Amino acid sequence: MPFELRPYPTPTLRPEGAYLRTAWQQSVYPLAARMGVEIRLPIVSPQPHTRLAFEGLEFAKDHGVGDAYNSAVMRAFFQRSEDIGNPDVLATLAESAGLDREAFEKALRDHVYADRVTELLRHAYDEMRIEGVPFFVIGDQRLSGVQSVAALQRAIRAAGGPS
Repeated sequence: MPFELRPYPTPTLRPEGAYLRTAWQQSVYPLAARMGVEIRLPIVSPQPHTRLAFEGLEFAKDHGVGDAYNSAVMRAFFQRSEDIGNPDVLATLAESAGLDREAFEKALRDHVYADRVTELLRHAYDEMRIEGVPFFVIGDQRLSGVQSVAALQRAIRAAGGPS
């Protein structure tokens, strides 16, 4: 589901800044190492806005390859530091996920999915009140940020789930 921490026109962060470097060193890299996930702080500066990538995701979902496209975009950004705000980069990733490049490019150029993405973002901000990621809704509990297994288990039990 689309969610933007810094939607346009809010400036995005720069990876050379102290905030991102510190956050990644203290939180992201240790968590990724524990989970066996290959990830690195993307060097694209400033970081791209993701609205167009989300429009591409909606196109991909309509063509049955949403997961493949999403995975390609995430790997491109978080493993290879590709600029996922660039329509040409997104089209190459879409093609790698099995989509027709020309149809994808036309959908982005014409903003075919702009209204759908706007509605999904409105739902995330206004109805779900998401302020950070990851975000979990378990019963009537809303948990923002990385959660421990124990915290997720407590939330599931409190919601009447299995113990």
